[in-house]
Amino acid sequence: MKDLNDRIVLITGASSGIGETTARTLAARGATVVLGARRTDRLQALAAGIAADGGTAHARVLDVTSREDMQAFVDDAVARYGRVDVLVNNAGVMPLAPLSALKTDEWDTMIDVNIRGVLHGIAAVLPRMEAQGHGHVVNVSSIAGLFVMHSAAVYCATKYAVRAISEGLRMESDVVRVTCVYPGAVESELANTITHAETAKTIDQFRQIALKPEAIANAIAHAIAQPADVDTTDIVVRHVRSPA
Repeated sequence: MKDLNDRIVLITGASSGIGETTARTLAARGATVVLGARRTDRLQALAAGIAADGGTAHARVLDVTSREDMQAFVDDAVARYGRVDVLVNNAGVMPLAPLSALKTDEWDTMIDVNIRGVLHGIAAVLPRMEAQGHGHVVNVSSIAGLFVMHSAAVYCATKYAVRAISEGLRMESDVVRVTCVYPGAVESELANTITHAETAKTIDQFRQIALKPEAIANAIAHAIAQPADVDTTDIVVRHVRSPA
């Protein structure tokens, strides 16, 4: 299936998990993928793997918490390919803990990556998408953006914010398509950032029925592949046995 042959797709958080798998999935369907993350070695290996499979990929180091870095990431893609069709705002962190643990540095990190990172991506692509008359922003939220979970108040707040930002952008623009994706538990490195021992143990149990990242990548590909006048606004993807 090569139904995305004409798409230039930028993906943040592309070095592992949902981002990496989405890059492979979209490239296999013909998209040119521009990969951004902090771990350059992984990005380069991913780009090389995609090329070996017959796809087209370009990797660039990216810190989504830096507005300037995000702008440079987008500008580089435009210089190489002439436009940006899709931005997948995927970068995120999840150091869960009860509020009483007072892990304020981790609160700041979640706000910077999960909220500011999304806003920086939108700020970098929105003027160009409006000017070229088309574009698609795919924001990866979480089922934690639909309800609050124990020991996840700040994380849930950031994912609720992604939901609000997505809906606001959709309402404000009649040019840019906006999709918000809400994954349930997915096999990834996200849980590795949890430093609160009790919470980590609980999450390990919850993740016994985690989905493969391909499930989310396929949902993203589905939304991108829709006709230009179709906006797939929200997609919730979770395991059939998920209790929440």
